[in-house]
Amino acid sequence: MLTIEDLSLEGKVVFLRVDINTPLEPKTGKLMELNRIQEATVSIRDLSKMRVVVGSHQGRAGRDDFIPLKQHAEALSQILGKQVKFADDIFGPYAIKEIDSLKNGEVLLLDNLRFEAEENMEFTPKEASQTILVQKLYKHFDACVLDAFPTAHRAAPSIIGFSYLLPTCAGRLVSKELKALNRIVTVSKAPFTTVLGGAKVTDRLEAIDTLIANKRADKVLLCGLIANVFLKAARKIEYDIGLDKEDRLVEKAAFLMADYPDTFELPVDVAVSRSDERVEILVSDLKNGEKVLDIGSKTIDHYSRIIRSSGTVFMSGPPGLFEDPRFGNGTESLLRAMASSFGTTIVSGGHLSAALERFGIKEWIDHVSTAGGALVLFLAGKKLPLIEALENYETKFRKKQ
Repeated sequence: MLTIEDLSLEGKVVFLRVDINTPLEPKTGKLMELNRIQEATVSIRDLSKMRVVVGSHQGRAGRDDFIPLKQHAEALSQILGKQVKFADDIFGPYAIKEIDSLKNGEVLLLDNLRFEAEENMEFTPKEASQTILVQKLYKHFDACVLDAFPTAHRAAPSIIGFSYLLPTCAGRLVSKELKALNRIVTVSKAPFTTVLGGAKVTDRLEAIDTLIANKRADKVLLCGLIANVFLKAARKIEYDIGLDKEDRLVEKAAFLMADYPDTFELPVDVAVSRSDERVEILVSDLKNGEKVLDIGSKTIDHYSRIIRSSGTVFMSGPPGLFEDPRFGNGTESLLRAMASSFGTTIVSGGHLSAALERFGIKEWIDHVSTAGGALVLFLAGKKLPLIEALENYETKFRKKQ
């Protein structure tokens, strides 16, 4: 794929697609950490002789983190040491006016791309290029730089649509991630252990089958919401756990456990909130509808032993609500088990990156990526739409030479 140096971009208007989707403090709604925003500034600095229009999403519709990007623009300004303009618009008259009035060296951040309905759907490259979002904007850009590695698994218009119409290259984060991951995959050794937590159940289920089939997961340690799905499939939780299309997810989990009976490890105890305090109970003692907020001590000990005896450990998604100190034991303990392991260790996702910073053990992990679902699918051997978009443009570019 092409890099920034391969395109003549000086003085041009460049659309830079990044992923600065950031965890929020539950009580204040403020940005919890700036890892992804810090990463985005590397490409922005290297585009300092251009007019840069930055695009990103934040959260999903219906969730507490589905907010405008004004805070993100302020954080970018602070890190870059210069003003980053913010348009509370995506492709309307105000956004177009701000794009067309940019001068060399100036940076403009568009508002949350997912405020536009099309950005929440997936398309083929040609279909994506014909969406309203891309058609309204692409004529105002000279080139596209794709640097949203954490969103590389999404075939959204902003990821694959502009590359169909404009000169396109990889940003610094994408290049760095692919180099590091290819190196790590080359030297990694069995047994392979995958620790899956967090709230993105559908992405995790999609990748598990491929991870195991491709011999990238000899053991899968489950926690977070995905553990609840498997616990329900194993009939250890009988009540609804509140997920969209829950029956289908549970059915898929049941098939996976039947296909790979010795692979999955489920929590034996969990932490819940009772009288506003952390209480650890056996899974069998959960009350109807009770919310699981962390894994318990017995599960932590069991999982930690497996992690320390593994040749390669990959962890994606926190085991519990670590933002609340009462429910951070599982996240901190498993990360510390990885840090003390002699195996190759990979940690993915913005929440876990924030947790490593908070616990002061980031430097003890071999590779830390702010990508979550994209990294899971990459390690599972899946083709990622963003990477395919870059490769496709590179092929077109070489044919013109």
